[in-house]
Amino acid sequence: MSFIRVEKPRPHVTQITLNRPERMNAMAFDVMAPLREALEEVSFDNDTRVVILTGAGEGFCSGADLEDPGYMSIFDGLTVPGIARRAMKVLDDVIKTIQDMHQPVIGAVNGAAIGGGFCLAMSTDIRIVSEKAYFRAAGINNGLTAAELGLSYILPRAIGSSRAFEIMLSGRDVNAEEADRIGMVSRVVAHEQLLEECYTMAERIVGFSQLGVEITKQMLWAGLEAGSRHAHMNHEGHAQLFVRMTTQNFEEAIKARKQGRVPVFKD
Repeated sequence: MSFIRVEKPRPHVTQITLNRPERMNAMAFDVMAPLREALEEVSFDNDTRVVILTGAGEGFCSGADLEDPGYMSIFDGLTVPGIARRAMKVLDDVIKTIQDMHQPVIGAVNGAAIGGGFCLAMSTDIRIVSEKAYFRAAGINNGLTAAELGLSYILPRAIGSSRAFEIMLSGRDVNAEEADRIGMVSRVVAHEQLLEECYTMAERIVGFSQLGVEITKQMLWAGLEAGSRHAHMNHEGHAQLFVRMTTQNFEEAIKARKQGRVPVFKD
């Protein structure tokens, strides 16, 4: 089964679907690498004017794959720290590719967007969400940092610093209604109407100048990036790797969850 499904539901509109519903479309490397490749290919499909990114099943993306992170040949011959750096680069590249695409990307958030899935949703240009959607900066709950994949860069710019600090430091769920109220998403729609609403938005954008739309997207991101997102994401990546590789916090979080107890993080 292909973990990435690419289709054209409307003229000039390409839909890319994370297609591993039994694992809530988790960010295993054998899913993320094909996703980046699909995004890059679609970006240079000049017939595509708008891209819709969504998840199959009940979840958008559940973040780190806790069952099997997947293995890639680019890890061959590396020590664990080297593998970790390559792995972070794979994930970083997905986020950067979405924002670098020529076309606007509509995130059709159909359910849970957790950890890296939250970051993935926030990397899209427009977010239209199902009433069943919710967001969680889960790294903090797993003894890691909630700052990953550009989230601590874009979230304060989207909703303000105070709200972003609270959401990322508390590790709590933000449901669709709250996300709409604080400006994290464009709108909330009935679950069964999500894709149709995205298609309607896409068709409206398709009606405008292709070049005008591309440059508008480019300028909007440039306006947000008064500093360097690339450098910021490198800092986040190193911080995330530092905590992950030098503590047993993540392992403790998983063990405690399986045992039905509160984790004890010893850092």
